[in-house]
Amino acid sequence: MAQLLEVRWHGRGGQGAKTAGYILAVAAAEQGKQVQAFPEYGAERRGAPLRSYVRISDRPIRLRCSVRRPEIVIVLDPSLVESENVADGIVPGGLILVNTSESPSRVRAKIGQPDVKIATVDANAISMETIGRPIPNTPMLGALARLRPDVVTLEAAEAAVKATLGEKLSADIIERNVQAVGRAYQEVQVE
Repeated sequence: MAQLLEVRWHGRGGQGAKTAGYILAVAAAEQGKQVQAFPEYGAERRGAPLRSYVRISDRPIRLRCSVRRPEIVIVLDPSLVESENVADGIVPGGLILVNTSESPSRVRAKIGQPDVKIATVDANAISMETIGRPIPNTPMLGALARLRPDVVTLEAAEAAVKATLGEKLSADIIERNVQAVGRAYQEVQVE
């Protein structure tokens, strides 16, 4: 992992981008890292585009601005690939992880970034089958754990889901979210 790793989440209100960023930060903190996690949105409603940011470092983080040069971009809503510039500012060699049933090569054709890694996982299908609702945030954490275990391990992601969601959801729903993390870990595709 780089000295300072920056992650940008793209989603729509209600998809859990803010929560996913927070869970990732909790997982990284449990692994001894310094973290920041914060959303960026206005007075929009459910369904409006939003961004969430996470910084992870071995040292204290003194930056207090949005993430402009992410190493990792995670897209919870596949329609945002065509309506927003999700690759804006991504560093060469970075990773773009998209919630879609499409292949990484089809997503690359839409994004057009030849110098980044593209990965896809159908997090909506996974969350519908495990959780019962199309909330792709926890499956995307599982996919990230598979692709970047230096950032978050599968075990840390699962533990952070339990710790974070345990404050507001039933044990059954938490266990379903943990199952979603594990499934996405197995099903993510990368190019």
